[in-house]
Amino acid sequence: MIVAAFIVIALAVFLAMEWVAWWSHRHVMHGWGWAWHQSHHEPREGLFELNDLYAVVGSVTAIALFAIGWATGSWWVYAIASGVTLYGAAYAIFHDGMVHQRWPFQWVPRGGYLRRLIQAHRLHHAVMSKDDAVSYGFLIAPDPKALHAELKRLRAARRSQP
Repeated sequence: MIVAAFIVIALAVFLAMEWVAWWSHRHVMHGWGWAWHQSHHEPREGLFELNDLYAVVGSVTAIALFAIGWATGSWWVYAIASGVTLYGAAYAIFHDGMVHQRWPFQWVPRGGYLRRLIQAHRLHHAVMSKDDAVSYGFLIAPDPKALHAELKRLRAARRSQP
């Protein structure tokens, strides 16, 4: 019974992390945390970018949750920590590896969901401004045509401002 509950909690946290990622990307990274995130919207020089500090923050959070689980003996805290860690691993593999090609080899899917994920994120990077971006999530990839229309609308609104 505990194993099944552990899996359910870990998967629920993994899915909930998409909301956490969307919210923090929209309101922190494209808000008061832009000083770190801006490096991610510019051509990268070298192996790392200042934006990678967000991965450090996420890792420290997961490690702290595992430590709390260990210190208290709470299996459900381990489950939460596992969900956070799985999301971080998926993010590193797909976002950093596949979308931004930070692997030592190149591979881009030709179609399907993963291709749509890449298109949505590339539309996010179509602007260099912290205010005009679209598609802040990671695992939920909106329709690229809808994102393109939204991006067009944002640019038109920006041009019409005094």
